[in-house]
Amino acid sequence: MKFYAHSDLEKGKEQWHILKDHLEDTGMLAANFARSFGADNFAYVAGLMHDLGKYSFEFQKRINGQNINVDHSTSGAAEANKRYGRLAVPLAYVIAGHHCGLPDWGTSEEESSLKARLEKKVYDYQAYSREIILPPPNTLKFPTLVPIVGKGFSAQFFIRFLYSCIVDADFLDTERALNSEKSNLRERKYCLKELSNKLEQYIERLCNGAQDTFVNRKRKNILLNCNEKANELPGLFTLTVPTGGGKTLSSLSFALKHAVKYGKERVIYVIPYTSIIEQNAAVFRKILGDENVLEHHSNFSYPQDNYREERAESATDIMQIIKLATENWDMPIIATTNVQFFESLFAARSSRCRKLHNLVNSVIVIDEAQMLPSEFLKPCLSSIMELITNYKSTIVLCTATQPNISKLIPEGVKTIEIIDDPAELYQDFKRVSVKNLGTISDDELEEQLALQEQVLCIVNSKKHARLLYERINGEGAYHLSTRMCPAHRTDILEQVKGRLKAGITCRVVSTQLIEAGVDIDFPVVYRSMAGIDSIAQSAGRCNREGLRPEGKVYVFMPGEKHGIPRGWLNRTATLGKRIIENHEDPLGLEGVKEYFSSLYDIDDSQLDKNNILKEIRELEAYWSFQFRAIEEKFKLIQDNTCSIIIPWDDNCLKILKDARSSPFPGSYLRSLQRYSVQVFEKEFIELNELGILESINGRLFVLKEEMLEGHYSKETGLIPKTESMLLNDTLII
Repeated sequence: MKFYAHSDLEKGKEQWHILKDHLEDTGMLAANFARSFGADNFAYVAGLMHDLGKYSFEFQKRINGQNINVDHSTSGAAEANKRYGRLAVPLAYVIAGHHCGLPDWGTSEEESSLKARLEKKVYDYQAYSREIILPPPNTLKFPTLVPIVGKGFSAQFFIRFLYSCIVDADFLDTERALNSEKSNLRERKYCLKELSNKLEQYIERLCNGAQDTFVNRKRKNILLNCNEKANELPGLFTLTVPTGGGKTLSSLSFALKHAVKYGKERVIYVIPYTSIIEQNAAVFRKILGDENVLEHHSNFSYPQDNYREERAESATDIMQIIKLATENWDMPIIATTNVQFFESLFAARSSRCRKLHNLVNSVIVIDEAQMLPSEFLKPCLSSIMELITNYKSTIVLCTATQPNISKLIPEGVKTIEIIDDPAELYQDFKRVSVKNLGTISDDELEEQLALQEQVLCIVNSKKHARLLYERINGEGAYHLSTRMCPAHRTDILEQVKGRLKAGITCRVVSTQLIEAGVDIDFPVVYRSMAGIDSIAQSAGRCNREGLRPEGKVYVFMPGEKHGIPRGWLNRTATLGKRIIENHEDPLGLEGVKEYFSSLYDIDDSQLDKNNILKEIRELEAYWSFQFRAIEEKFKLIQDNTCSIIIPWDDNCLKILKDARSSPFPGSYLRSLQRYSVQVFEKEFIELNELGILESINGRLFVLKEEMLEGHYSKETGLIPKTESMLLNDTLII
């Protein structure tokens, strides 16, 4: 009897996927993935065993078309448990979960738990022994891992990376057998040395065409520091460069040169804001080629329409390559979000974990490192330490305001600053002075803003931004907040840039969304009291191009309740106030260092709000990890928001028209991201009850066009008219 892994009832059995071939090929491919972190024999065994349950006659009947429910994943896990003793635990996790996700260890009473599944009765699969030779127990060796942040953390991290190898190998081998056309698109090679040379040539042309100014000479020195430090041994680096220092190209130069010298596989940029990702990815593509850069975040649309008709075939291939690369990150350059990166490191689902093995032996640049989420800081840093220590990654923390995390880094990890003298560099690029105005009312603030012809005022809540804008509303006044869809905000920013360039009146009130990733230059900036990192980001929108002797940044404490930040933002504002009062230059390196030292000088539970590390430590003795529970606990953005599409322009209306006539309207969600406003779930329910939303097949929810005028302002966006919206207007989503 022939045993099959996968069938195609429209084809003859000679074209079906032979089970023995699938197990052996998956094992070899998984071993190749895991070799770089010393787990090739583990991965090979897991690959051999992952589909042992398909050797049951019941599964073979099912694959031939009979309606039989067969759990084929548990069999291999059970066999590993019988054969390999203590070392079977990681094998059992990854084999049992290779389709439905890593299970919790759980209890015998929980049907989906690994413990219960190892105890359950499965169909007889012993026919495997006639075709598959499993390695004896004494040949299976656990890789040498340094428990840099704890044995339990290293163990569950290893299981997740082993799982990634099995999942990707399983998918790829199945794809090769059943969809060779798709599989062939993945058969591409890249050379980081060639990409590094391309970048070097581009920068050389850029420098040759630039004026010999003081700032440009400093930028060259930053680049020189990056190129020199690229020769340092792999590990943890910091890159402390002020706004305007050219850190995007310099950090990429470091990353590529370091990768070439030490045989790294790829360069990954981790960035908090999609706006910065879009900017950086556009630069990377321009220099290195579209086919070498993966931009992976929710707002990205695949570049099918960005190519001329005569390149249609090539464009389609590039689009497909990029789409495929989102599955497992098999690309030389990747730009992604904090959410995508860190949540994947604590995930259980196969779709999120599949790419993890491609983080191994990479250079990972964490841009705007001060934005590492404070409530999850310790788990994030633990994963960074693990990547550096056991998975051959080099990590670069890149920012103008370097967070002081020295007390949170294990003694065995050395940190190297890439810039020779960050304090001197800060002074070289200093373009603003900061003045503390103390507490001022909205009346006083309105008067002060009216005296400025061009001014940006950044506040801590949507309500404060809206009320302040209504006070100054007039010619040249603008508002920005997350109540406006991205396309709307882009239109406003274009108008603002035009007025700034023309030198005419321009007064903007914004929430903190403008602080990063927005290339805009005001002579004067007002900032409601906030953390020093946020104030520094605001200062980056002031005298950005250095065209004035000095820009003015005025920091104030709001006099009204609606301007006072809440929760964690209140803590950062309180500490920011203390630094401003005690330092002549609060944005200098000493002020920044003191700020972050104070910010993180709190109980550990506040830097790991869901006690993820504590739970892992408690379960490490028996490796009884709760992978699905951890995934639920580690969410940087809660899932209690919904998207409402705003019919903002003709392009949006056209997409919506196509979506209405499509059997798959959800496929248009990505292209409609630029027209979406995120609202909390309760807000969504209240808006829906008002009858102002149109549902497209239950997948897309659109503000009805005829309701647009009364519920969406061309100045301030979605108008808060429900109880929850008015309450939440003191928050920033």
